[in-house]
Amino acid sequence: MILSDEERAALEGWARRRSTPQAWALRCRIILACAEGARNKDVAARLDSAAPAVGRWRARFVEHRIAGLGDMPRPNAP
Repeated sequence: MILSDEERAALEGWARRRSTPQAWALRCRIILACAEGARNKDVAARLDSAAPAVGRWRARFVEHRIAGLGDMPRPNAP
């Protein structure tokens, strides 16, 4: 996965900022680790997450870039 300079700067900023919600910061750290070339299993172990979750965030980032890291609408939600 290749990040633009702007994407990398934004993700690093959100991952470091204390005011960033923890779920968003974790997603940023996942994408940054994936951009280093790490496998899903290795990223999950390093960030104390699940490998399927890492794969999901990687796929959503590849498809939608930073916008894909946000929460998507849930089906059947009122």
